[in-house]
Amino acid sequence: VGDVFLLLGLAALYTSTCSLSYDIIFDTTVIERLSTVPTGIFGLSLAGLSGLLLFIGTIGKSAQFPLHIWLPDAMEGPTPVSALIHAATMVSAGVYLAVRAFPLLSAGWLPGHPLTTPMLFMAFIGTFTAFFAATIALSQNDIKRVLAYSTISQLGYMIAALGVGSFVGAVFHLVTHAFFKALLFLGSGSVIHGMEAGALSEEETLDVQDMQNMGGLRKKMPTTFWTFLIGGFSLAGFPLVTAGFWSKDEILTGAFSEGNWIVFTLLGLSALFTAFYTARQITLTFLGEPRSEAAMHAHEPTRTMTYPLIVLALFAVAAGWLGIPAGFPIIGGDQPGWFQTFLFAMIPFGEHTAESHSAIPLVVSLVVSLGGLFLGWRVYSTHSAGKADPLEKILGPVYRLLKNKYYIDELYSVIFIKPSVWIAEKLTSIWMDGKAIDGFLHGLSQLTPALGDLLRNGFDKPVINNGGDAMGDMLIDFGQWMRRFQSGRVQQYLLYSVWVVIISGMVIFYLVGKG
Repeated sequence: VGDVFLLLGLAALYTSTCSLSYDIIFDTTVIERLSTVPTGIFGLSLAGLSGLLLFIGTIGKSAQFPLHIWLPDAMEGPTPVSALIHAATMVSAGVYLAVRAFPLLSAGWLPGHPLTTPMLFMAFIGTFTAFFAATIALSQNDIKRVLAYSTISQLGYMIAALGVGSFVGAVFHLVTHAFFKALLFLGSGSVIHGMEAGALSEEETLDVQDMQNMGGLRKKMPTTFWTFLIGGFSLAGFPLVTAGFWSKDEILTGAFSEGNWIVFTLLGLSALFTAFYTARQITLTFLGEPRSEAAMHAHEPTRTMTYPLIVLALFAVAAGWLGIPAGFPIIGGDQPGWFQTFLFAMIPFGEHTAESHSAIPLVVSLVVSLGGLFLGWRVYSTHSAGKADPLEKILGPVYRLLKNKYYIDELYSVIFIKPSVWIAEKLTSIWMDGKAIDGFLHGLSQLTPALGDLLRNGFDKPVINNGGDAMGDMLIDFGQWMRRFQSGRVQQYLLYSVWVVIISGMVIFYLVGKG
């Protein structure tokens, strides 16, 4: 679905600019020209329509609502694959496309002015996706599925940032997220590997990815624990010392500076939920007592698995220091950080993307991060084997709604999958296959014998058979006639020779006399 709209966007751009080169499309004069060409569709200019079509491609590629359902199911692959394509590269490519298309999406917009229609659409999709996916992650027990919905939520954060004009915040979070989410995916792979080893040693049959079967792994897998803790804290935006804090604070500051209170509030709640489910994941996995024999006998994997965790943990902390914003209390300077300066030098509209830092989003970042981490630890610190999820007791029916992912998969099954199956089985099978295709083939099968009889009686018998027989009879008659000259008598052959000599002589005499 997303790719079809992406193709339409590319077609619109190529039709209007005769190129798909960034240098040509994003030239200032070209953007100004495209922004003045009306399309008659929702009041969009040609620039806005093209950018919006490209962004719908981002919705599919970066798993934004409502095209998000594929990403959690893609977590079945190995964790290094998840770390690479579902954290750092593949799903982020959609956000990267939206970042590159930002001049089209924001054509005619200036900070402090009303957002363009494509930007409003991005702000809505990104904010809703961030909030929506974060609530689902609260109730998931599969260690990788929690991270999958977390990825959807964080990608929504980036899209929402672009929607409110926080270009720097979106790109900064794209970079920091790659480090700490890859770290968390590889950390979950280390945990799963350790649980599998414990399960095999004890011959215990259980789901080694279910966090309800874990617990107490902090002592069994110390390197995995500390690196996972750093990644989790960065995801939760632990203040000042993690990369995730700086990029999230940049996004919240951008939403606040634009006065978009709905986006700011929902992103703040999403950050609170993120910190909560991160603490829940860390507590259920590493803290407390083991809740299975597999967890009790798990062990740290080899250094080939733990060394990458250490490297990523360093970046999950240090990458954020490159983007400390100007005006940040105490440690912020008068000039933008290195990352902001780098972006401003790379893009022609960088002067429009710097936000003045404010104390309110900073306070919100601190409260939701620390508060969510504390609440998550407090709720699950006493959780033991065999007991229901504490959140289920608190939320009741809402927990079941979150556990079943708002029944979106079931809804899509009713709306799209089952009708498609019905069409395939009933309409296509009975009418198209049963009547059209089978009817044509059956009719052809009945026509073939009639055509065969016609060809046999009209061509095969009179021409092939009778013609062959007639030729055979002629050869026989000719042979009978030739037998008269092959009697076997010497006298007859001598007579023939005399006649040949006489006739030949007469011919020669005639020709010589005439000459």
